[in-house]
Amino acid sequence: MRSVGRSILAAIALTAVVGTTTACGAADDAAGPETAPSPSRAARPAVSPAPGNHTLALDRAGTERTWAVHAPPGYRPGTPIPLVVALHGTDQSPEAVREDSGLDALADREGFLVAYPQALNRQFSRLAEQGDDVNFVRALVERMVQEWSVDPARVYATGFSSGAEMTYALGVEAAEVFAAIAPVSGAFASGPAASDPNYKPGRPVSLITFIGRDDRNSARMYSGLGRWQKNLGCTVGKPVWVDQARTVNRTASTCPDGSRIVDYTVNGMGHAWPSASGYRAAVDATAAMWEFFAANPRR
Repeated sequence: MRSVGRSILAAIALTAVVGTTTACGAADDAAGPETAPSPSRAARPAVSPAPGNHTLALDRAGTERTWAVHAPPGYRPGTPIPLVVALHGTDQSPEAVREDSGLDALADREGFLVAYPQALNRQFSRLAEQGDDVNFVRALVERMVQEWSVDPARVYATGFSSGAEMTYALGVEAAEVFAAIAPVSGAFASGPAASDPNYKPGRPVSLITFIGRDDRNSARMYSGLGRWQKNLGCTVGKPVWVDQARTVNRTASTCPDGSRIVDYTVNGMGHAWPSASGYRAAVDATAAMWEFFAANPRR
């Protein structure tokens, strides 16, 4: 596992230098992953890895970037542990996705860490001038691997709405970091995702996604999912109802690179996160994604 960790960290460091598959990040890369601490960063006390809730920060190009961390009661520094990075939607806070998803409670039961990054502006962005969030999340994960005993083979991402769109971007542009992703009520549709057939993960990244049939953007989400499947040359299975009332169906796809795709359609749901603490449906997205993540570590 130590050799795996070193290889992942090397890949992260290399990517931070040469940039992603797009042009974003050049200015930040020139400055390196961290620069001299901003005044607010310098004033922050050191955070020691421990169970509970914490706020961490790093500096990128002179700007402080922060994320909340939830560690379960059984967390012990030095013991490898999975990490789920959860991205909020436009004009949301990390606290909003935290509450709607119920990830903290699940982490306590299943034994994983959750990181909730804060966007710089209204939402996360691939663009350098708007936060270069692909490289920010890379740096966040690197810190968690180095200091919080995160297992590099079990790093996952999820997000809601525009945070889900960013989750797709992480699956492609940070495929060396994430074993699987779980976009919730979001589309594979921004930037190169809309038209570039070569915009796909460079190594297997499994995907589970949740779409509300009544979401006004559902057509965009289904179209984006189809592009992801087509770009990877996947074989799409047939939808199967998961409940007798036929309110939720599940479709499983297999892909030549060994990755798996599972998508849920929730009839009657609009723009929401189906969970025990959010929108009530025949599928709990939070529980389903963790089961999927646990079954799909890095291949």
